[in-house]
Amino acid sequence: MPSKYMIHTKTVPNRFKTVSKSGIIAWEEGCLKCAVCVKKMCVYDVYDKRGLDSRHMIESIDNLCMNCYRCVQNCPKELIHKSLNPEFNAMGDSHWSPSIIVRLWSQSQTGKIPVSGAGYPGPFSGPGFDSMWTDMSEIVRPTRDGIHGREYISTAVDLGKTPEHLMFNGSDTLEGNAPSIIDIPLPIILKVPSFGTISANTIKGWAMGARHLGTLIALPIEKVNYALEDMGECLMPLVLSKGTAPGNIPENAKIIEIPWTEGCQGIVEDIKGYFPNLFVSIRIPMAEGMEEKALSLARGGVSIIHLEGNSMSRFMDDTTRNLKDGIRSVHMKLIEENIRDGITLLASGGLAMAEHVAKAIICGADTVFVDFPILIALECRMCRRCIKGLPCPVEIDTASPQWVASRVVNLIGAWHNQLLEVMGAMGIRDARRLRGEVGRAMFFEDMDRTTFESMGKIEEGCKLE
Repeated sequence: MPSKYMIHTKTVPNRFKTVSKSGIIAWEEGCLKCAVCVKKMCVYDVYDKRGLDSRHMIESIDNLCMNCYRCVQNCPKELIHKSLNPEFNAMGDSHWSPSIIVRLWSQSQTGKIPVSGAGYPGPFSGPGFDSMWTDMSEIVRPTRDGIHGREYISTAVDLGKTPEHLMFNGSDTLEGNAPSIIDIPLPIILKVPSFGTISANTIKGWAMGARHLGTLIALPIEKVNYALEDMGECLMPLVLSKGTAPGNIPENAKIIEIPWTEGCQGIVEDIKGYFPNLFVSIRIPMAEGMEEKALSLARGGVSIIHLEGNSMSRFMDDTTRNLKDGIRSVHMKLIEENIRDGITLLASGGLAMAEHVAKAIICGADTVFVDFPILIALECRMCRRCIKGLPCPVEIDTASPQWVASRVVNLIGAWHNQLLEVMGAMGIRDARRLRGEVGRAMFFEDMDRTTFESMGKIEEGCKLE
């Protein structure tokens, strides 16, 4: 049995005050000047520690308040109120919601699984991955001593074509060459996001984090510089199909990626001519016709295919279709042709939470890319000021590589623990077995169709008997 893979985390403080969900409004008019004011009775002393960050115009009381509501309830004139912070509600968008951003900040700071208290107050279904429920039948028989206990749960995955069988000779040694694959300890590859105030130090920090985790980081080849020379083994350069000289590829790189084009298989063969041991992934946009493209590549001998959705976890050409449906569609197409095991399927696009990793794998992906969460780990607010050429409010480009690496390790450490929790609850002990296990999940669309399809189509205004 391989040694147990664990990600050790430690608290990495924020560099800036976070945007709080709510703020305190304390009126002075009508104050009775009580002998013992409720503000003095605050058990967290937030009123005594009150201060103003003049640079970012943030009052410290909003961050220090622990929402016990003691002062709100006990003020005799009801002069103290809690209100929602409009700046909090304005963060992100419909996909990268404020609650997801805050959760990612917390995981990056502490490295721990977020706990939201007893009960679940949210909806039980929604778009995309929210319409999936995973099998938790084993929750009644959890691992004997926790997710890091004696029952080993492996999250390791292989990139590349695995052989259909192995042959051994009479002396129990393997006949022929050992299968050539890239083994990474968790089904997550980091990816440089498409926007952000990103400096060379930021990329170096992400690469240091990837090396610490034992995984890879995908980045445009023009971002590879001398500072990353000794980290070639954890880099996955994204190169253009044409115009990339072999000399630009890092010496120790194990894998590169090129976009899908007509005749890209010939380009793969050319690259293999220069670098026989180099793995080449081909990136296909998640759009109409991707199943046929994936099938053609698989039949042509390509061993790694990357399905790329947009940053909102949708198709590139149809925002009404979700990433999970695209993964399932390609996965099933390859199974129908009996060539699924010869392909490693990577998926990317808007994966925002740890549960999305497990659900993407259940839909048929082998490994996923994580891009914007590693930017949010650096306190990004998804305000997109950088796209407009405005200064970043949290100055991401000035962060040291060591701080960046530690935040990413914390984030992925928290995600890794959540993946172990999900797999443990499902009774699955190997991430490779989780791939395509749709029988261990329920899909809202399938259940809705199965339950109500026989009732026929209901037109507006018709009378039900």
